[in-house]
Amino acid sequence: MKESSINKYKPFQPIVLSDRQWPNSKLERSPIWCSVDLRDGNQALPVPMNIEQKVKLFEQLVSIGFKQIEVGFPSASDTEFNFLRKLVDDNLIPEDVTIQVLVQAREPLIRRTFESLNGVKNAIVHLYNSTSILQRRITFSNASKDEIKSIAVEGTKLIKSLLSEVPHTNIKLEYSPESFTDTEEDFALEVCEAVMDVWQPSVENKMILNLPSTVEWNMPHTYADQIEWFCRTIKNRETVIVSLHTHNDRGTGVASTELGLLAGADRVEGTLFGNGERTGNLDITTVALNLNSHGVQTGLDFSNIDVIRKTYEDTTGMGIHSRHPYAGELVFTAFSGSHQDAIKKGMDLRNGDEVEWAVPYLTVDPIDIGRSYEAIIRINSQSGKGGVAYILKREFDFDLPKKMHPEVGLHINSLADSYGRELSFKEIEAEFHKEFVNRKDIIELLQYRIIELTDDEVHANVVLSHHGKEMELKGKGNGPINSVVYVMKQQGWKDFNLEEYRSHSIGQTSASTSVSYIQISLKSDPDIKFWGCGVHTSIRRSGVNALVSAYNRAQVIMKKEKILE
Repeated sequence: MKESSINKYKPFQPIVLSDRQWPNSKLERSPIWCSVDLRDGNQALPVPMNIEQKVKLFEQLVSIGFKQIEVGFPSASDTEFNFLRKLVDDNLIPEDVTIQVLVQAREPLIRRTFESLNGVKNAIVHLYNSTSILQRRITFSNASKDEIKSIAVEGTKLIKSLLSEVPHTNIKLEYSPESFTDTEEDFALEVCEAVMDVWQPSVENKMILNLPSTVEWNMPHTYADQIEWFCRTIKNRETVIVSLHTHNDRGTGVASTELGLLAGADRVEGTLFGNGERTGNLDITTVALNLNSHGVQTGLDFSNIDVIRKTYEDTTGMGIHSRHPYAGELVFTAFSGSHQDAIKKGMDLRNGDEVEWAVPYLTVDPIDIGRSYEAIIRINSQSGKGGVAYILKREFDFDLPKKMHPEVGLHINSLADSYGRELSFKEIEAEFHKEFVNRKDIIELLQYRIIELTDDEVHANVVLSHHGKEMELKGKGNGPINSVVYVMKQQGWKDFNLEEYRSHSIGQTSASTSVSYIQISLKSDPDIKFWGCGVHTSIRRSGVNALVSAYNRAQVIMKKEKILE
């Protein structure tokens, strides 16, 4: 903002709680979860869901494991009312699921809400009215505290009197002093206790006191202080369930909820992926998976998060940001070279038997929430040697020697840089083959046949093409590769030494393919080295192919750089 604008804003005054206990607490158990996707989430959509979409999302929420689901504001519109009736009439509410309905503390709305509940087995009637200083002054035209408290009390009395109209419905009351965070703490407490006096909750039949951060004005630690103060001060604490309902105006809705749970809250309201008004509601998916990442069971199943994401997108019309925690396309993806190298090393050390997850840069195992390893490492110009090697191994079974990683990585990353974009796995494979595998630029191996094999020496018949000229030669050495080295040096191609050799197979059958890697150095400058790769059904031929590839690469690159004549 411009400096001249800053005078409009004043810092939020925190509660004085010098002996706060929540910083020393640990989240070791799951809260009660309540999804408000079908109400708070729905009312924030540019195009609200129709009944068919609502049913689809409701069924998804049930499959995730939510036992409390706020299905809407039945008194607000025919669509909201008829949706609840459809759930009841089509017997779509499981026995163990409690539906929640929201209603303002106004008599006509409360009566209409009770009409919608006929036939519901378990329901939470969520009553609210605004209590904050700002709301009292502006929305309620300078209403007094007593007038505001009276709205809550009279609404509660009416709900209690209407219980007889739905005798087969087990109803729990939830009361929210809307805009709790910017209501004076003692006044919010006074209103909540007045509601309790009417409802008369007990240990066996608790009521819910929901303390919403309706608009996020303050820092998360201040919200936690407010929650701890409330939990410590409210009378008959054992008869109430303290619930949190945070929004994300300052971008700290998840933090506020987690600190609020540390401060003693029992229950959480939120939406999938944080859908909601302005910057959104609490992202309940993130909080639940954060708890999972610390070894806490939540009762919610996000093990197939891509399916949940698709249902969410189909029903709400909203998208998921590519960097959204857990569900975003890129959240498990590393482009940075150093990150890729650390991830690759961590993954290489895992053999499938470990109980504890410990891989750098990955807070959870993507497999555990239905994501694949495919997206962990992707390649662009920022990527490193380890990332390219990881993809070649995971996708195409090329297990490159560690010393080969820099040369391959530099080549692939340079290509990505020249394109100015990310490379696909197929492009990486194609470029690796083109640059490193079975090169035929100068020398091409046409035939290799062993004619004599002893314990310590191989004699071979080698047919080569050199610049298109075919020649048949005889070589000898302590193995197939050395026999070809002998041939090459006999022809005057002497400016190299064999440095490294490694091979492995691709596939588990008798028809598996052999892959070999060879590094050579230049005699004229031993610090200049080149890798080549050979692929063949014969391990002998794959090794020879790797040698020829390395030599061809050396000649082409050195000539291009005008180091060799």
